[in-house]
Amino acid sequence: MSNTKKPFVTKAQLDEIIKTYPTPFHLYDEKGIRENAARVKEAFSWNPGFREYFAVKATPNPYLMRILGEYGCGCDCSSMAELMLSEAAGFTGDDIMFSSNVTPAEEYVKAAEMNAIINLDDITHIPFLEKTLGYIPKKISCRFNPGGVFQMSNGIMDNPGDSKYGMTEEQLFEAFRTLKEKGAEEFGIHAFLASNTVTNEYYPKLAGILFELAVRLQKETGCHITFINLSGGVGIPYRPEQEGNDILAIGAGVHEQFDKILVPAGMGDVSLCTEMGRFMMGPYGCLVTTAIHQKHIYKEYIGCDACAANLMRPAMYGAYHHITVMGKEDAPCDHKYDVTGSLCENNDKFAIDRMLPEIENGDILVIHDTGAHGSAMGYNYNGRLWSAELLLKEDGGVQLIRRAETPKDYFATLDFSPEYKKMFG
Repeated sequence: MSNTKKPFVTKAQLDEIIKTYPTPFHLYDEKGIRENAARVKEAFSWNPGFREYFAVKATPNPYLMRILGEYGCGCDCSSMAELMLSEAAGFTGDDIMFSSNVTPAEEYVKAAEMNAIINLDDITHIPFLEKTLGYIPKKISCRFNPGGVFQMSNGIMDNPGDSKYGMTEEQLFEAFRTLKEKGAEEFGIHAFLASNTVTNEYYPKLAGILFELAVRLQKETGCHITFINLSGGVGIPYRPEQEGNDILAIGAGVHEQFDKILVPAGMGDVSLCTEMGRFMMGPYGCLVTTAIHQKHIYKEYIGCDACAANLMRPAMYGAYHHITVMGKEDAPCDHKYDVTGSLCENNDKFAIDRMLPEIENGDILVIHDTGAHGSAMGYNYNGRLWSAELLLKEDGGVQLIRRAETPKDYFATLDFSPEYKKMFG
């Protein structure tokens, strides 16, 4: 495998973009997004009811959501704001899967008003939902947590038993029976067992677990299961030496499990759902930043005009994001740098001990794979402001899809009323 990643944008294009939109900014690749959405649709086209519910939390931007909507995608929402955003972008009814946890009553009310499919995280939410709405929706889903440790043949594993999400198997059976008694007619199962898996094995293995569970649930409770949600967890190759997932192979693997387990049980009409945020959008976004300072102490530092407030993942998780120094793609990576931002936090580093070409002030750096959980996880610590989001159109043009935050935005929530001034002088 190559030890490089090629940006989807050229230096000449960036030089032109920066004349209008100063760095830092997140840039998205319309061509890549469309091609990937088409591949996902093709991978599961064997299942007539298939729908990808894009995880809005990953990249909550209506311009991007509408592009995915053109390929039949719906929205996976987990909060009031995400419901409102999806509604404003034109998604309603079965276009929306509402999968939340520790859910406030008003969010269930909003989801019900929109006729969204509600996915219950906990068995105690059944009486809470009924009290809140005055009824139980006819179509509803429950989230399953098998507990223990989840492992695959290549060693990738996660620990559902430590996860705050979902119901035990015993609770799931009880929940289905209770919901049926209270009027539910169509049922779904949802589970998320591992995060950012870079293997074609994950979805088929998860599908096998859920399909077998669905057969037992329908047989023992009499509930009509109409959809099964494989959720997210399909990852992307953040490191250049990693080989990415083959979504067509993944779809074929799920198909094999479907024909092996559900079809013989007379459940061949079940629709499949996915909720991929990272896979749908991650590789098709980047953070563009300018090197503005160099520091030579015990280590060599490159200071950028972006910081962890623009991309939290490296600081929060120690996550790797590849960096390309634009215009120096073919130069030797013979300098070791920590690439940092300006926050008053020592973990504000995009890279640690990273071998890169020699960087000079004014060089443009592209930080790869920020299309999901990039701008979305921005914050205002140190008074740093959210950067703009731009869409690189298929024709090479650029569209502003979220303007940069301003100091006026930052101060807008302060109360400057006379009472406030009297209280705090």
